[in-house]
Amino acid sequence: MVSALDAKHAVYVGSFDPMSLGHEDIVRRGAAMYERVTVGIGINPEKRPLFSCEERLELVRMVLAPYKNVSIESFDGLAVDFVRRCKGALMLRGLRTLTDIEMEFTTCLANRVLAPDIETVFLMAGEKYAHISSTLIKQIAQMGHHNSAEKLRAFVPEPFIQPLIDKFARRTQ
Repeated sequence: MVSALDAKHAVYVGSFDPMSLGHEDIVRRGAAMYERVTVGIGINPEKRPLFSCEERLELVRMVLAPYKNVSIESFDGLAVDFVRRCKGALMLRGLRTLTDIEMEFTTCLANRVLAPDIETVFLMAGEKYAHISSTLIKQIAQMGHHNSAEKLRAFVPEPFIQPLIDKFARRTQ
């Protein structure tokens, strides 16, 4: 017998490579709305992440430690399967741009076929986070040179700043 999914448990999945202030904002808002939020760090074998899964887990746990109803795990495979394993009834998604809306709409329709018992809840990015992307963050870390830390502070949570700078410093040596 399959156990019931928890309607008070939302699951927020992503690569978080790196985590942005926008991601943290979605988690903060989700944690205020739901009794429990699980952040799932996805492992995509077709991508070469900047941070290893273990590094992302450690850094994201540092960032989200203040949120007592939030847990962090890694997963591979389909997001809806991870949500079901977590017993969550809701998949939390953040939207930044019209491009995000189109992509998320398509993904949501596929997820409804794969897991009709899991609802998707969309939260619009806060206006000060809508422009942030992992590509932008990586460009700033790579090309910011002097004052990279200060520049990154506007885009990523504090625990990610030095590790980002260190990753790109190693690449240029």
